Amino acid sequence: MKFDLKDAVTILGRTPVILEAWLPGLPEAWLMANEGGETWSAFDIVGHLIHGERIDWIPRVQTILTHGEERVFEPFDRFAQMELNRGKQLEELLSNFAHLRRTNLQQLTKLELSADDLARRGKHPAFQTITLEQLLAAWVVHDLGHLGQICRVLAKQYSVEVGPFREYLSILNR
Repeated sequence: MKFDLKDAVTILGRTPVILEAWLPGLPEAWLMANEGGETWSAFDIVGHLIHGERIDWIPRVQTILTHGEERVFEPFDRFAQMELNRGKQLEELLSNFAHLRRTNLQQLTKLELSADDLARRGKHPAFQTITLEQLLAAWVVHDLGHLGQICRVLAKQYSVEVGPFREYLSILNR
């Protein structure tokens, strides 16, 4: 499917709505559960999304538009939320995320990006040259991936309890 900025903004705008409908009121054991080891809980994922809103997506858009390939993006600490959100409540994180996302999408829309703008290039610290379109498409897929991750983490809390049904529940085998 060809990238469409309007569609991307629509999808990105839905992520906070989905999370606000889905997570508040769930027992803490569900919100804090992960898949073992250094995997993330739903709470951790919301914190990660907030961190991205603050220092990743729009700052990188601005870097591409201002500096092109002349300046490499600041590296992104994918685990910063672990310390930043310690002691916070989920409702606070969801409210913060919704506010940041709304603000960032307003900024993105105000840029009135053209096809030429979307073709502009920037420097990613790991991937090297990327286009603005690729960055924006990645933002959408990043959100969708983390929504799927939350779904998987929650589903796995009953991976034993489903008994033989596990054979038909592919989400438990990912």
